[in-house]
Amino acid sequence: MITHSISLRIMLLASVGPFYFFLIYFGSLIFGNLLSYYFHKNESYYSAVGASGAVTGILYAAILLYPGMELYLYFIPIPIPSYIVGVGYMLYSIYGMKSRRVITSGMTPISVGRLAAMFLTLLIAPQVLESHLWMVMSFWQFPL
Repeated sequence: MITHSISLRIMLLASVGPFYFFLIYFGSLIFGNLLSYYFHKNESYYSAVGASGAVTGILYAAILLYPGMELYLYFIPIPIPSYIVGVGYMLYSIYGMKSRRVITSGMTPISVGRLAAMFLTLLIAPQVLESHLWMVMSFWQFPL
């Protein structure tokens, strides 16, 4: 995901604090990688490296807390509403998990990291359910 991640980190740090920021980051990282390993431990061609689940977790935590923010994607000079970016990236990662011919890198940590970050964000800031219920429901209705 190519977005301007510095502003996302600053916004999330300011709203949840450093402890919960790192809890979301490492929770998404660990949960995404462990579940990915569990799902694909017998597939020698499968590769999932890096912190993609953690970075995606930070993105989706920021989208849940600020669904009205606009994100700029590199090479697209117009602002895109964050919920459209979130749904589009979610559909892309589900497509990547289902079609292994097209995308060879691991998309499971991204999807699981998204779910872990959403769960942790709702635990940290339950008021999101009251103010942005439509956002939470739209991200939970797509299965792994």
